[in-house]
Amino acid sequence: MICIQPYASPLGGILLAADETGLVGLWFDGQKYFARTLPAEIVQKSTPILAEAARWLDLYFAGYVPDFTPPLHPAGSAFRKAVWDILLTIPYGQTLTYGDIARQLAAQQGGRVSAQAVGGAVGHNPISLIIPCHRVVGTNGSLTGYAGGIEKKVQLLELEHADMRGLFIPQKGSAL
Repeated sequence: MICIQPYASPLGGILLAADETGLVGLWFDGQKYFARTLPAEIVQKSTPILAEAARWLDLYFAGYVPDFTPPLHPAGSAFRKAVWDILLTIPYGQTLTYGDIARQLAAQQGGRVSAQAVGGAVGHNPISLIIPCHRVVGTNGSLTGYAGGIEKKVQLLELEHADMRGLFIPQKGSAL
């Protein structure tokens, strides 16, 4: 059974979802792919996993680096899960590029991995923030590819006191 719980963040509403194993979703209201992985039957009630995720968010939005990760149980292909595992290693306040992640995967798995394939996996991350897809930027420093919106990506990186020099929001109509 999937249980859901709303969470009010300083950046807007968030929906948390968990099964008996771990967190399966964390989405900003209105974000791309919002709750797309949820089954038709869900129950709104708090569980220990949802409470732990809310506590993580409380610490994060208060400007602290949470010293724990709630149990995670994202659904996805082996490739997507490998990308999400790398996202979990990006330190608070730092960024990696899609190309950096592609090179790490290629080294782990052998062969070539495209940055575009990495971008697809990053974009379909069902557990935003905790699996920190907002810390992934374009090779040229462009702030692209955040399902919650570029404005939220900037706010999250600023909250983490990330070095924003060299990062920019691409202009509409430019190649992402």
